[in-house]
Amino acid sequence: MSNAPVDTGRRRFLTLTTAVVGGVGAVATAVPFVKSWNPSAKAKAAGAPVEVNIGKVEPGQMLRVEWRGKPVWVVRRTPAVLQQLSELDDQLRDPKSLEPQQPTYAANPTRSIKDEFFIAVGLCTHLGCSPTYLPDSFQEKVEGVPSGFFCPCHGSKFDMAGRVFAGVPAPLNLVVPPHQYTSDSTVVIGVDEGAA
Repeated sequence: MSNAPVDTGRRRFLTLTTAVVGGVGAVATAVPFVKSWNPSAKAKAAGAPVEVNIGKVEPGQMLRVEWRGKPVWVVRRTPAVLQQLSELDDQLRDPKSLEPQQPTYAANPTRSIKDEFFIAVGLCTHLGCSPTYLPDSFQEKVEGVPSGFFCPCHGSKFDMAGRVFAGVPAPLNLVVPPHQYTSDSTVVIGVDEGAA
């Protein structure tokens, strides 16, 4: 056993140095770990709003775009189609769109901001198949209804406001995504009206 005096200054220096080096190591390890929680640029782009030019869409025509990896339809409805929407209520499962399948600003008879344009996620609410748009031959599926959407997987049928007909497998109307018009010819899908 040595009777040499303890160098408390040196001991404090070594303790402090060890603590600093340990702290720097912990920060160097934590920074990449915390950064890994942030979504990648590719993931951010996949969830980003989509701007769609609707200026040249003819009545009866449908545009298909992708938003968040899902197909989104933009359909320009004709005056005749709009008039018929109110005549179908007794054939539909949720004619008043009481289920929250659309933003509040699209909870109306046409399920849209502008009556002329219908915007919906193009996936059946039964099992996620993509229904087919039948602009002129839907009456083969529903008598007296000239246009609508038909899901070939299990036979679900939707009117031109994306409302599901009664007696089919789909339990809900088609989803209307958040969207807003930035001009007469541009709609942004993925941004709520008034949120920009």
